[in-house]
Amino acid sequence: MNSPMVFVDTSVWIAYFRGTDAALVASVHGLIEDDRIALAAPVWIELLLGIRAQELKRFQRILSALPRYEPSAKTWNTIYNWAVEATAKGQRFGFADLLIAALCAEHHGELYSLDSDFLRMKKLRWIQTHK
Repeated sequence: MNSPMVFVDTSVWIAYFRGTDAALVASVHGLIEDDRIALAAPVWIELLLGIRAQELKRFQRILSALPRYEPSAKTWNTIYNWAVEATAKGQRFGFADLLIAALCAEHHGELYSLDSDFLRMKKLRWIQTHK
């Protein structure tokens, strides 16, 4: 059985590039070696907007090697349906997080994040998380 792709969220990438959590760095390295990392377009943009100019070429080189997933009509419909459900249940989520999660769900992936909002999405059975 093939292992699912892992959509690595911005929070994990930041921790990875800082290198302060050895277990997280090893985990991401393992995913890279196994060709299991997926890059959601909003994460790619968030990372590019947050880096220093002198790191741009390094980031572009690393991130360009990863498969990038873009929103489709299905993605937008998923976000709309989730927004309706979340509102009915008194839940609130950021737009970028919904977009990342919808891309992950659409491609049957797992989401790897340090952001607790994704755990709430998992409880709503919208996504699967990694670890």
